[in-house]
Amino acid sequence: MDYGGKTLGNAISGKAGTAARLCGALLISAGALAGGALAAPAAQAGTAARLDDCPESGTQQRDGLRRDHEGHLTSEEAAAYDRELREELRDQQGPGAAQQIDVPVPVAVHIVHAEDGTGNVSNGTVREQIAVLDEAFGGGLAGADTGFGFDLAETTRTANNAWFSDFAEHEEEIKDRLRQGGAETLNLYITDLGEGVLGQATFPQEYSSDPGNDGVVMSYRTVPGGSQQDFDRGYTAVHETGHWLGLFHTFQNGCTDPGDYVDDTPYEAEQASGCPEGRDTCPDRRGEDPVTNFMDYSDDACMDNFTAGQARRMADHWTAFRGEQAQRGRESRAPAVPLLRH
Repeated sequence: MDYGGKTLGNAISGKAGTAARLCGALLISAGALAGGALAAPAAQAGTAARLDDCPESGTQQRDGLRRDHEGHLTSEEAAAYDRELREELRDQQGPGAAQQIDVPVPVAVHIVHAEDGTGNVSNGTVREQIAVLDEAFGGGLAGADTGFGFDLAETTRTANNAWFSDFAEHEEEIKDRLRQGGAETLNLYITDLGEGVLGQATFPQEYSSDPGNDGVVMSYRTVPGGSQQDFDRGYTAVHETGHWLGLFHTFQNGCTDPGDYVDDTPYEAEQASGCPEGRDTCPDRRGEDPVTNFMDYSDDACMDNFTAGQARRMADHWTAFRGEQAQRGRESRAPAVPLLRH
């Protein structure tokens, strides 16, 4: 999952040029960090260079797997995203957070597979993946009902060996050709991300500067019933969609304030692996590590919840960047950027 993704590495958005990329997350891309380029100058300046600053330790899951494609956000990048969120909310509605919402998110699924059929997941599997998103965000396993539901709007299939074997190299072309809808539409790309990478995502803050890059990318091996051992229940899509809706990893900022910017998720020094019981990497902070939370790096079998605080934060991001009011406000301030539709 990431911050966008899981690696089995990159959590911010999928493009190499997009501003915030996470070090050592689930192999999910910066897209997981949802969005696009950071608005704050400090975050923009750190895009490519940040990767060289990422520590070697703690960046990979066992067996070389990562939830997010590019890993974790720095504390400065996370703070810049949060400032942009607060500014947008203040401009739209004054002080205060969004209340519980009921949002049906349209999903456009794009299956990019090999010409011999490898990676061409079935329609039934696509429907099952959407059902997994619905259950996870609806509190059907444990935890909070976030108010987000997911409706399959369209499925596209593209047989292209070059795209399938190197998605990153062709990502801009792929998204230009396939992406549908606006900020409210979850474009979910299912393809091969290579060995060790599970997914990637963009953050809501990135949409206005790079709408064509918006979305979630996941390995075809991580769909429900897929071949990725320990990550085969479809929760990579859940993790990455959490980034797409604005959530950071539960271990963002480690044991130091403000953590992941959510009050009811305990602090966590580093990402979890497997399904550790009784893990408490921040003993001076309240609660044991949230290893069962969808925004950690635990195995799929261990993950089962979002918190009420995470639900409110996702609602805030929807209000600020993806909802109708947010889009009307942006259209009044800047010319629209057309999206290619096919």
